[in-house]
Amino acid sequence: MTSPVTLITGSSSGIGLEIAVQAAGGGHTVVATMRDLAKAHRLRDAARAIGVTLDIRQLDVTDADSIAACIDGVVDTHGRLDALVNNAGAGHVGTIENESLDTVRDVMEVNFFGVVAVTKAALPHLRASGGRVVTVSSVGGAVGQPFSEAYCAAKFAVEGFLESLAPVAETVGVRVSIVEPGAVASDFVPNIGLDRASMVADAGAYGPALDAYLARSGQSFANAQSSADAAAAVVAVLDSSAPTLRVQTSAGASAFVGTKLVDLDGGAVLGMTRTWVAAAD
Repeated sequence: MTSPVTLITGSSSGIGLEIAVQAAGGGHTVVATMRDLAKAHRLRDAARAIGVTLDIRQLDVTDADSIAACIDGVVDTHGRLDALVNNAGAGHVGTIENESLDTVRDVMEVNFFGVVAVTKAALPHLRASGGRVVTVSSVGGAVGQPFSEAYCAAKFAVEGFLESLAPVAETVGVRVSIVEPGAVASDFVPNIGLDRASMVADAGAYGPALDAYLARSGQSFANAQSSADAAAAVVAVLDSSAPTLRVQTSAGASAFVGTKLVDLDGGAVLGMTRTWVAAAD
């Protein structure tokens, strides 16, 4: 069989880097993309360490010209596109009274509209190849979490978009899947640039709740899944002959998302998340 041509966004570090290397090791022709090619050294080193070759290209998921140039270039070079992995995204912590609407729009632009724009551009080529779209969402795409309003809103939107697209895309031979990691030990959280003390000091009336939430989050990430393990779940979806719509990357993520999927009145989710923002006695 021809090696499937797989484009991955957000490949400079973390889950995206691991997806690129593992997929290439598994026989995919990987086009690994990132916004800033100056950050490609870690990816190149990881690929070299296991003896695989990657096609590394620039792609900014918030820039229509960058998207078009990248996808057109991939098809010109490789003659086809078999899979798209939407992995690029950015974390965010904040609550709406204390931040601007422009900040919320920026979070939506990267985490939601970026997925929509790249998927739209890729679909004609995926339709031609009978390919698939695999999108890295989050357990935050199923369960709303304190001080993650904009981020979870974006991930909820991603999941609604893809869940709605899936049956339509399937009629033209394209499979759609959503992968939901929980806490993952990667650069994703450090890249948010959290300064707990200053954030709590600036949070005003929300300070005690934010302090409690950040303390709980620190404990969660202390026991986080590795990027490699989370990426393996994504690659398994890429290679599956019958991929499901929704996949979690760990038993903990499945249990967490399961809280929402059986919670018809919302009481179970609120009962859980209220404890995250309760100040210690």
